[in-house]
Amino acid sequence: MSFLTLDLNLLRVFDAVMTEQNLTRAANLLAMTQPAVSNALRRLRDALGDELVIRTAHGVKPTSRATELWPVVRRALTELEAAVTPDTFDVSRATTTFRMAMADATASMWLPFLVSAIETEAPGLNVRMVPLTTREPRPMLLRGDIDLAIGFFPGVAAQLASGQNTAVSQIRHDRLYTGEYVCVMRKNHPLAKEELTLDAYCEAHHLLVSFSGRAKGLMDDALAELGRERRIMLTVNQFFTAGRVVANSNLITVLPRHLIASTGMADELTIKDLPFDLPDVHVDMLWHERDARNPAHKWLREKLSSSTYDGIGHITKRSRTT
Repeated sequence: MSFLTLDLNLLRVFDAVMTEQNLTRAANLLAMTQPAVSNALRRLRDALGDELVIRTAHGVKPTSRATELWPVVRRALTELEAAVTPDTFDVSRATTTFRMAMADATASMWLPFLVSAIETEAPGLNVRMVPLTTREPRPMLLRGDIDLAIGFFPGVAAQLASGQNTAVSQIRHDRLYTGEYVCVMRKNHPLAKEELTLDAYCEAHHLLVSFSGRAKGLMDDALAELGRERRIMLTVNQFFTAGRVVANSNLITVLPRHLIASTGMADELTIKDLPFDLPDVHVDMLWHERDARNPAHKWLREKLSSSTYDGIGHITKRSRTT
């Protein structure tokens, strides 16, 4: 193959197919028919002497050659687009709706800040919240059910940060802030005025916050490594509910410190350090590669990443000196 005879439009099709991992969605992205996309892909296969993608039950899977080629094509197309496309986006005139997924407590922190920014800078933008019932939001992003996810996604973040499959990953991420887990109980709980030991923690009755309804959490994994376990009397899927229940019972729970204010019961709760180690709580923002160059989506991401947590349950605009 001679590069001089290669139709460079085929690389745009290749980029869309790699981004979507689905020929139909790639065709929609390119405003083409699926047969036209298939034909373009066939021509590129013939030119490069590689299958590039293999059909599966859920779309297409890239070959190793496609995996190696895509980062180079993606970078080149991005640079070309930036060079030839004038920056005329005016967020004050933009009209679109963003679908976002967060836990209730996370939303209570971020949405007041975001609504203020939209009212001030982008009055034509709308936000639709989608229930978050998992710590694995990538399928929702891949299907196009949501445009953005914010939360604690330890498995996803670890995989992306480690570089596993980054060449073909369609998911992008940015870390917004880092917090810690603490034990929470009512003010006059029998354990409130004494040091929280491991024995006392394990003997207490517990409330677990689980989006999916899973019967165990990170705490139980940590306790198992110590040869210990706890009694989980109640499982709920909202932090607000957890705060109300714990403030009015003898149950104790474990919450990220920065989410305690969102329970609405912070003044009625006592916070204790855990008697065992847990990993930090990393709050990440996840989005799909297809939206990386969307100017309205970029404005949203930059608005979120330029904010800061004030330590008492609120998100504010980061100062210039921060």
